[in-house]
Amino acid sequence: MFIGIDLGTSGVKVLLMDEAQRIVGSTSAALTVSRPHAGWSEQAPADWISATRTAMEALKAAYPVEVAKVQGIGLSGQMHGACLLDKDDNILRPCILWNDTRSHQEAAELDATEGFREISGNIVFPGFTAPKLVWVARHEPEIFEKTAKVLLPKDYLRLWLTGEYASDMSDASGTSWLDVAGRCWSDELLSKSGMRRDQMPDLVEGSDVSGQLRAELAQAWGMDGDVVVAGGAGDNAASAVGIGATAENEAFISLGTSGVIFAATDSFRPNPASALHAFCHALPQKWHQMGVILSATAALSWFAQITGKTEVELTEALGPKLHAPGRTMFLPYLSGERTPHNSAAARGAFLGLENAGTRETLTQAVVEGVSFALRDNLEVLKQGGGAVESAIAVGGGSRAGYWLKALATAMDIQIEVPVGGDFGAAFGAARLGLLAATGASIAEVCRKAEIQQVVAPDPEQRQAFADAYQRYRAAFDSALA
Repeated sequence: MFIGIDLGTSGVKVLLMDEAQRIVGSTSAALTVSRPHAGWSEQAPADWISATRTAMEALKAAYPVEVAKVQGIGLSGQMHGACLLDKDDNILRPCILWNDTRSHQEAAELDATEGFREISGNIVFPGFTAPKLVWVARHEPEIFEKTAKVLLPKDYLRLWLTGEYASDMSDASGTSWLDVAGRCWSDELLSKSGMRRDQMPDLVEGSDVSGQLRAELAQAWGMDGDVVVAGGAGDNAASAVGIGATAENEAFISLGTSGVIFAATDSFRPNPASALHAFCHALPQKWHQMGVILSATAALSWFAQITGKTEVELTEALGPKLHAPGRTMFLPYLSGERTPHNSAAARGAFLGLENAGTRETLTQAVVEGVSFALRDNLEVLKQGGGAVESAIAVGGGSRAGYWLKALATAMDIQIEVPVGGDFGAAFGAARLGLLAATGASIAEVCRKAEIQQVVAPDPEQRQAFADAYQRYRAAFDSALA
């Protein structure tokens, strides 16, 4: 048996699977986010341990015989967080999360510093870890002086589970301290942000062993033998392992609160000017390119709240047949945008409103706007050498048939829908736990999810969507007005 632990922003999920990769069961425990000031987003690391303990105890209670047979645990987690520890491993302050923007000035300064884009292969975003530490040095110098270790969120769980300071390359890629091509910490980037290598955890591949589960925890959870803990992965890389996107140009699109297009690569291919992420994958000598939009299903949820309808009611009202884009256009920049614009100032807008417009007209515009924003990401993937011709769709939006048709036609690629099941980050983490514990073949373990449906671009609407996309691209300046 193998366990995947996914530390998200809103909760911890624990998934149990057997050696044939059949999911036995899963449990979860909720987390809350503290926002003491505008733009701030924090969590108490102690809450991560409490939630993980709660979820593990529930898993043991439900599946005591199976949990006793666990051999490996994999970790997945929210990226970019700054968890600061003193020399005795005491937490010095609440963890500054990925969606905290207080360090926007520090991020801009680091991004303009020679070496950061060249070595890390990425823009220094405000959500990344390095600018957070520069902010702490400036605004909380007494805490900065006491900082002996900086851990990413899932790696603080690892410290509790194993007593080891370790991280994996995929998660470390989002710190702005990693030489992503070399898969190692960069002393140059650390120094330029006032940090030292001894403050960093050791690095291991996501499928390698990072430590052993502490005996007292194994005993408390009723596990009979030695249990290894894998390096694990950042959440999107873990999802890619779960869905089987591990070889060159294998891709998935996540239609969640935010939107992600993720494409695996066999080499490091940075394109920081486009705000495209170029990170290490969770598997040895693999990398990935990733574009992120900040409002995907969040845009439809916003519109649903305004109209008093559910997201399902809104999309079902569009019917089964894909409509040609109308005059009304939606720019989905409700909280700024990351790829390809890297603009915190961008804001959403409806354009081309007219008297004949209806709720369905606006719903269609929202769906198309999000699809065109993901097309923007696909275009910069192509600029970075990618050749994505199909992608697996995951996330809540992937359950809307109309949205899948609009997405396939807007992006002009095939969208694949996996059979029902959990292929998320916790499942990917469990796969990494299996690899670390058994030394099994990556190709055999990380098989692509079985596909139940392929949605192709609508030939009747392909040109209409291509024309509408050009109008969408020309409208970005309106989002900055």
